[in-house]
Amino acid sequence: MGTMNRGASVLRIAGVIGTIGATCVPGWVAPAHAATANTAPANAALVSQIAAHLAQPKGVRSQFTQTQTLAAMKQPLVSNGTLLFLRERGVIWQIDTPYKATYVITDAGVVQVDASGRRASTHSAQGTRGVAQVSKMMRAMLGGDLSALYSQFDVSAEGSAAQWRMRLTPNQPQLAQSIKGLDMSGGAYLQSLRITLANGDVTKLEFANSTAVAEPTPDERSLFGAP
Repeated sequence: MGTMNRGASVLRIAGVIGTIGATCVPGWVAPAHAATANTAPANAALVSQIAAHLAQPKGVRSQFTQTQTLAAMKQPLVSNGTLLFLRERGVIWQIDTPYKATYVITDAGVVQVDASGRRASTHSAQGTRGVAQVSKMMRAMLGGDLSALYSQFDVSAEGSAAQWRMRLTPNQPQLAQSIKGLDMSGGAYLQSLRITLANGDVTKLEFANSTAVAEPTPDERSLFGAP
């Protein structure tokens, strides 16, 4: 995969990661007025239960397998690695195969870090249509504002807090120009996420061996740019 393709891939990842943040929202309780015509009260209650169930840790560390099916590519792009999500800091995305790369995703954008710790290149998350909107929405949710979710997506959920499936469909034209829908499933932690873009490209993430994380390691703090 060339450098340009890798960079584009990471910007797509940024949008996906914003969605992962939805599974770590503290105090995610749906206000009664938040339900829309497409979200029944029982559905909204389940969404709140799922969020409350998953909101216990400050962060999550997981192994991932990412499969990207792109209209311009004959074969899917498959990568594996580890992911650290900390709701107060951002995401560290480390790809192990088919190539080695580390990306740090924060509100400021996406930064690539090389093996020596040098920040090799920076991509603005706002450079990709839809990513900025998703990030802004998730930021509001991390502050306990569930209305941000309902203002951008029609939400449907089924199952229970212990084993669930959720679908988010954009209800705003600008976001719908980029994202067709998000499908998530999980239990105690997020297990899979599928993002379908309006152009037909699909990114699927499967997570395994997820564990709760309270604080980053010293090396991880350094990656986030903290002393």
